[in-house]
Amino acid sequence: MAPTELTLAVCLFPLVGPTDFQGPLEQFGFLTQKTVDRGIFNVKVNTFIKPTYLGITRDPIEPMSGPRLLPDKTYGDVKEGEQFDIVFVPGGYGTARHESPQVVLDFVRKQAPGAKYVLSVCAGADILAGADVLNGKRATTNKSMFLRTVEDFKDKNIEWVRKARWVVDGNVWTSSGMAAGSDMAYAFVKHLAGYEVAEFIRGLVEFSAHEQDDDEFAEFHGLI
Repeated sequence: MAPTELTLAVCLFPLVGPTDFQGPLEQFGFLTQKTVDRGIFNVKVNTFIKPTYLGITRDPIEPMSGPRLLPDKTYGDVKEGEQFDIVFVPGGYGTARHESPQVVLDFVRKQAPGAKYVLSVCAGADILAGADVLNGKRATTNKSMFLRTVEDFKDKNIEWVRKARWVVDGNVWTSSGMAAGSDMAYAFVKHLAGYEVAEFIRGLVEFSAHEQDDDEFAEFHGLI
């Protein structure tokens, strides 16, 4: 079977949650052509991911914590007709309904219909909801802000799932807090590249994956 390469847009913005995207990208990064070519895998890899990190400007992005981030290109640099296979939206302080950067909302709204997959971690679901990607779908988000998110988007036709590490509805994958994002990423790698590849990566990074409904924080925050 011929290898498949999927393009990935990582949507960055001021006050993005660094672990929200770095956790999943730790796993996705093993599927880049450059990493696979290093010969670290003892299993066959037929699916590759080519990430592009997008920023509102080309200036370094200040995340919620940690060092500043340098984007590959801006949202405005994405050419007319250029379609990413995967659109990935992390969370962070900059995702609330009335604070989400319009350029990010516009990009997600434009790209989502043609994307093979749309993923969010934590409050990245707010951007998906604001861009009308979640209309008619089941989804979840960080449980500490779950009720606020439900209230903010009560005018949308979204079935918010209270107890779930992550939720898959069609081609849309949403996850709860930052650690749940890594759980979702493991399941996503398994979906794309197979169990053996996902398990090989999990063993390399020594990551303990939770099951989809193994969500202790729904009870912790009084949602169930």
